[in-house]
Amino acid sequence: MASDITGTKASYRNPSPSHAPTSGTTLLAAVLLILGGAMAICEGIAAITKDRVFVVTRHYVFEFSLTGWGWVHLILGIALVLAGCAVFSGALWARFFGVAVAGLGAIANFLWLPYYPLWALVLIAVNILAVWALCMGMHREADAGLKA
Repeated sequence: MASDITGTKASYRNPSPSHAPTSGTTLLAAVLLILGGAMAICEGIAAITKDRVFVVTRHYVFEFSLTGWGWVHLILGIALVLAGCAVFSGALWARFFGVAVAGLGAIANFLWLPYYPLWALVLIAVNILAVWALCMGMHREADAGLKA
């Protein structure tokens, strides 16, 4: 039988919680942040160019111009992509930044519902799933650190 050259088998049983990129939920969160950010960027560009896809409603409580909403989604989309790329590094601040930006993205898409309901619901789901994956990854890795 071949021997294990890289180290002891105890390192496989007790993974280090500081090595976050190996967690499946962390990778899922990073991919969801990047995917949600790319979709938000497309949404923002379409709104800025005043695409005819969007329905502009009257007397809506959170009424901005379509261009204003476009800039909001474009900036949030860029922040989501940056957060997703930072989560791949495994830094704790990147997780917190990802949770904050994905939460803001979900709120912005909730307020965007009258303009394009189906797209907004999809992005709300993606952002909430990213928040869940980021928080679940922290929870599992903290449990692994306590067992070590």
